[in-house]
Amino acid sequence: MRKTDGAAIRPSNRRPMGNAFDLMLCLVILRSAAAFSQGNTPSPPGSQTDKDVRPESRFEKIRDVPAEWLIGPYIPSTKPLQPLTNRQRQEVYLNQTFGNFGAYFARMFTAGIDQARNVPSQWGGGMTAYGERFGSRYGQFVAANTFQSVGNAALGYEPRYDLCRCHGFWPRTRHAIVRNFVTYNLTEQERRPAIPLYAGSFGAGMVSSIWLPGHRNVWKDGAYSALSQAGWGTGINFASEFAIDILQKITSGRYPKKQ
Repeated sequence: MRKTDGAAIRPSNRRPMGNAFDLMLCLVILRSAAAFSQGNTPSPPGSQTDKDVRPESRFEKIRDVPAEWLIGPYIPSTKPLQPLTNRQRQEVYLNQTFGNFGAYFARMFTAGIDQARNVPSQWGGGMTAYGERFGSRYGQFVAANTFQSVGNAALGYEPRYDLCRCHGFWPRTRHAIVRNFVTYNLTEQERRPAIPLYAGSFGAGMVSSIWLPGHRNVWKDGAYSALSQAGWGTGINFASEFAIDILQKITSGRYPKKQ
């Protein structure tokens, strides 16, 4: 029996998620190391020496990191929408799920909200409990993105977010909201309801009942997850739409480089 804030919590059938938190942290560190290692290769014979060339600062290295490492795969407003091959879909899936910082930060944020609300209450408080909540959120995200990617591939739907080709705050905000409910079919011109997006979220909510403590209603968990997609998905699209512009504004146009 474990005590939290003076109250006893009876052991449940939970499965520890702390190891998942450690794994995700390692992935973030490795991803960062890969970014800084580019450009550290030795110069070939006959090239300029370090005395001739000012050493590249760490900020300049960060500036050259692609924006998709922050917001995930996206379609720039200056580039046309083109159908993806199966190989490209695989790369998009891996980058969306494991290869961008935004995916980790979003789950860290939602886990923090769960921690503040003490949900689920059986996990209590402290860093161990936060690790379990983060692992749970990230596991649900991986399941959702897997289901969504399979559904999008089967229907030929576009899995990436496309930055608005419009101008102005409200038109771009409207685009971010609409794109959380519709996507492009194989023509990359016609829009269709984003059925795989919500079906995947529903399925991931049901799957999460496997490791969440207590007696769960899988249908209720699935419905809650799909409903959450409507809110969180819109917020993520909004952040993706304006993230590059905000970063360029506060860094005087130095980061990130637009495609």
